[in-house]
Amino acid sequence: MVRVGVHISIAGSIAQSVGRAQAISCDTFQIFSRNPRGWKYKEIPVEEAEAFRSALAMSGIKPVFDHMPYLPNLASPKEDIYEKSCAALSAELQRCGQLSIPFLVTHLGHHLGEGADPGRGRVVEAINSALSGAPPGVMLLLENTAGEKNSVGSTFEDIRAVLDGIEYPSHVGVCFDTCHAFGAGYELRSPEGIEETLATLDEVIGHPLVRLIHLNDSRGERGSGLDRHEHIGLGSIGEEGFSLMLHTDFFRKRPLICETPVDDRRDDRGNIAKVRELAG
Repeated sequence: MVRVGVHISIAGSIAQSVGRAQAISCDTFQIFSRNPRGWKYKEIPVEEAEAFRSALAMSGIKPVFDHMPYLPNLASPKEDIYEKSCAALSAELQRCGQLSIPFLVTHLGHHLGEGADPGRGRVVEAINSALSGAPPGVMLLLENTAGEKNSVGSTFEDIRAVLDGIEYPSHVGVCFDTCHAFGAGYELRSPEGIEETLATLDEVIGHPLVRLIHLNDSRGERGSGLDRHEHIGLGSIGEEGFSLMLHTDFFRKRPLICETPVDDRRDDRGNIAKVRELAG
């Protein structure tokens, strides 16, 4: 039995996300706690946070994940963007505490050509600053990236270098995205490829640190550096790859969140069903 869900809309109110997740039979789900495409946001009203926590407790769905908005760039050399990004990370950790959401997922950002080492240094500084004032019970999950130009976190070694600089190691884990890993060059389509990828992941980062799987197929080829998600089984990884992954303990024993398209081929409910089908 796998625990699978999708990213759920908070339109209307954050509390309404729980009912939406139930309606499509999610075992787990992910949200943005605010508009992901802007810097400005409203505080969460106390009654809305209470309604969310109450609905979640009654639903039995867990765990729930919050995702950082799109604009923050924790590796940015641009001082104004970096300061706003650090503030956004701190604020989002507080919002997780208010909502009793135990995990916040973040991308590590782009260094804009300044180099990987300075980029990682800024990420470490941002995370340490944010975690110093973070509420208890919230873990920050560092998500691997797809190998895009100037990105931080596309290799397991890159993520390990950030982890090694964190002053609050018990408050940090990893989110493993299959589309991103494939785009960055990791093989996920064959038993040998999956075994090698997972062995490297364990050696460099350690499997216990991986708390969430973003289960996404890829429109790009392996090693393409493309971050383009596709329906489960309909992209370059394919059904065989996902079937193989979903028959390993590493994937079966972790929450699976699909961040897949919604179009005339398949919707969120369809991708959840496909994951359960392939997992047997």
